[in-house]
Amino acid sequence: MKKTILFFIVVVAFSLTGCKKYLDVNKNIDAPDHVDGYLYLAGIQQQYEGIYWDTRAIGALTQMMGTNSSTYSTYALNSYIPGNDAAGETWRMVYWNQGMNLENLINQSLAAEDWTLAGIGYAIKAFSWDLMAKVNVDAPMKEAFVPGVLTHNYDYEKDIYAQVRAWAYKAIELLEKTDDHIYGTKITANDYIFGGDKSKWIKFAYAVIVRNLSSLSNKTDFSSSYAQELITAAGKSFQNPDDDATLKIAGGSQSAPYSDYNNFWGTANANLSYTYFQHEYAVQLFTGTVPEYDESTGEKVRGVEGNTYYPYKLAADQIVTDTLKNSMGHYDPRVAVKLGTTSNPTFLNQDNADSVKAYRYYGGTFTSTAGPIGTAPSYYGRNAASLYSGTVHDGIGRWIYRDDAPYILTTYAEIQFCLAEAYWKLGKKAEAFAAFKEGVKADMVTTGRYIYPGKAGSATGGDKISKSLFASLADQYVSGPFVNGLANFTLSHIMIQKWIALYPWGAPEAWVDLRKYNYDIKYSGDYPKSGNGWTATMVDQKWDSDPQKVYKGFYLMPAQVQGRKGSYDIKNQGAPCYRLRPRYNSEYMWNKGSLSALKPIPGTADNYQTSIPWFAYPGELPN
Repeated sequence: MKKTILFFIVVVAFSLTGCKKYLDVNKNIDAPDHVDGYLYLAGIQQQYEGIYWDTRAIGALTQMMGTNSSTYSTYALNSYIPGNDAAGETWRMVYWNQGMNLENLINQSLAAEDWTLAGIGYAIKAFSWDLMAKVNVDAPMKEAFVPGVLTHNYDYEKDIYAQVRAWAYKAIELLEKTDDHIYGTKITANDYIFGGDKSKWIKFAYAVIVRNLSSLSNKTDFSSSYAQELITAAGKSFQNPDDDATLKIAGGSQSAPYSDYNNFWGTANANLSYTYFQHEYAVQLFTGTVPEYDESTGEKVRGVEGNTYYPYKLAADQIVTDTLKNSMGHYDPRVAVKLGTTSNPTFLNQDNADSVKAYRYYGGTFTSTAGPIGTAPSYYGRNAASLYSGTVHDGIGRWIYRDDAPYILTTYAEIQFCLAEAYWKLGKKAEAFAAFKEGVKADMVTTGRYIYPGKAGSATGGDKISKSLFASLADQYVSGPFVNGLANFTLSHIMIQKWIALYPWGAPEAWVDLRKYNYDIKYSGDYPKSGNGWTATMVDQKWDSDPQKVYKGFYLMPAQVQGRKGSYDIKNQGAPCYRLRPRYNSEYMWNKGSLSALKPIPGTADNYQTSIPWFAYPGELPN
């Protein structure tokens, strides 16, 4: 598909006094010397489409997605493609798509004392750099935009993290500053996230701080160094789902002037189609069908003979839901919205609970739609590539896989789960439980907001549950045994419900959580390594029966269980992926010297993608 290109602003001033004055307007013959800061804003924000680009790779690493894309399946297998820019969009977004445009917005707004606009710029900068520091980890920061520098030394993640929070606090300072400038529609018409609402931008900046600190929750000094700052920031951040940070887009489907006016995951763009599909792990969580494994063999324990939908014995401890769908509060209606199903192809009885609860869901493997019990459908709900015309088609899509759906950046629900985890680490279980319940409740609101029901009797796309039925079932679920009535509250409940809330738009943050808990790998000492957590052919993960295992049912590809007994590329040396590599066309073409100086694994090494980030070490980086 055609990529979004940064807009270029050309200001033409014409004077009736003669050509000489017209030619003297700018010293720069290629572009205007000055552009008002607000004119950068819309273009900078729209570059967050890039998050959805890279989520196709990161979604595979989190087992939210599977993919048979010849490019992105490499990431599903925890490897990378040499000489390729795939999964380099976050890097490109920060350094080029936003890049100097964002620097100019901030600097010119500061010079003009446009404090509101400068504050918005710093909030955006903090969010973007926080994302890149988690995805790519180490990156050039101090020398990023120094004029005349042709190679750029790298800064380590720890230093970038501190600067991210400094930028966020600077945003807050500027946004809280008295600003008597009259902007008119200069900000409101160009701010596609909060429409110029300063109070929400302040909350957003605090949300960046919360997300940044939350990734450090498994460090040994989290309780003493970071927890209270996180809790304080959470209290000043989003107060309800109406504060969710989303980026509005134009939509328009096939009538749009450019395909990029549509959501990257909508049907008008062929970016999800049937190349990407829900992973079996996602289906297991959403349907309460995490299987039990025989720990002596790693094989799934067989269930009732002849039951093809539930062929395996189910683990006793299901975190999100179970298969007792007809018992009050046991059914999680998010499954009917977030996952695709081929059930009910003509969208009948969307307001009938029995009909909706009867839907069946199937997940694929890492690289194939063929899963352990059936075939994973497309995200639109058919075992076929997406079509937007004909007697059977997907229309404009559904939920956030819809042409006019906004991009979700972060939500109140996510912040509440971060808060719950922080309280848990401090031993404040009552406060953790309260935040956990609020997080699930909030995600129900956020999920229901984007439901777009299909037309009854017509196989032409949309969601397969009505908004009213979803709201009713959501209330029952929140009041039921998996949320408000939860008897045995654990860290697993916080982290897995957070994973569900992030599905799949928040895969980058879900990947942060999986990595900071080191994928539940079984090891001794401070961190896993070859011979102590994995070998060249197998990753040794905690069994679901281990009370210390956080992500029940989650096993990496070369684990000890059925369906996972493969191996990584030999270049990984047995280790899973812990970071995405920098963009090839900038760093491996022009900055290899700086990459090669990185420690503990050089950026030019064959296994650089396995280098553990600073946030996932209990202390500092090892030598």
